[in-house]
Amino acid sequence: MVAGVGLLVAGCGSAGTPVDPAPVGSVQAPQPANVGGMEGAGGGGQAGNCDTRSLAPNPAIPSGSTMAKIKQRGRLIAGVDQTTYLFGFLNPSTGNLEGFDIEIVKQLATVLFGSWQGHVQWTAIPSSQRENVLKNNTVDVVVRTYSITCARLKDINFSSTYYQAGQRVLVPRNSGIKDMAGLGAKKVCATKSSTSLTAIAQAPSRPIPVSVNNWSDCLVMLQQGQVDAISTDDVILAGMAKQDPNLEVVGDRFTQENYGVGIPKGQDDMVRWVNSVLDNVRSNGTWQQNYNTWIAPVLGPAAPPSVSYQ
Repeated sequence: MVAGVGLLVAGCGSAGTPVDPAPVGSVQAPQPANVGGMEGAGGGGQAGNCDTRSLAPNPAIPSGSTMAKIKQRGRLIAGVDQTTYLFGFLNPSTGNLEGFDIEIVKQLATVLFGSWQGHVQWTAIPSSQRENVLKNNTVDVVVRTYSITCARLKDINFSSTYYQAGQRVLVPRNSGIKDMAGLGAKKVCATKSSTSLTAIAQAPSRPIPVSVNNWSDCLVMLQQGQVDAISTDDVILAGMAKQDPNLEVVGDRFTQENYGVGIPKGQDDMVRWVNSVLDNVRSNGTWQQNYNTWIAPVLGPAAPPSVSYQ
């Protein structure tokens, strides 16, 4: 017993020189999940040379139609974004989804049910999952800054164009970068499966594409200096610049992006019905009101896009 006490005392009396168990050099900020490169590309670039016009509108909801089944269910299941300021984002002060795309969903539900409240099941998805949730019939529609392209039309249907955007570049202020031509060998961020990522890879200046799940991930990486720029549709970039005044949108548009509502393949009745709703949205002042609320303060005045049908 005495020996045991002696060992304990001896151990406490000789602490020795402290040793740093984990020497630290430079610490880098963590990256968002699933950061990649061109392996995340998709969407087929710009529209392509196929006929991207949608089907002629039809407001009828006959028995047994896709719309009648949704109405019987009691809710419209909509795939949306919750990370893109101005178009689809979660307002932290209210807990509600807001933005231009969210208003399009509300219009669809209002026409179908008489009111959107209590009749929309919001499903937040990353851009890389837009085709998958439609092909799997997980959602009824996708309204998520979704560009109409020939490649996508092979797998899903699209409504008529409800918004027209164009790709530009977002950089830190005073960076000296004026457009995509100044980003040769520099890292430029876009989301996986986006037309923007393909356009970055095809740029003559040969920037280095960096792909992530959401545009908010791109914004964090730019703020942390992990990428040199973000390139996507001007309205998405404008939302980021409004959130962070240390950033600015530069250069001219170098693509044209026609946003449509994504609809599962084979549901032509739903396409025609959605187009009838969008026709009303464009013509009755709703589109203009929503644009003036969300987009005009950042990008200035604009009118609804003109459309034609097959």
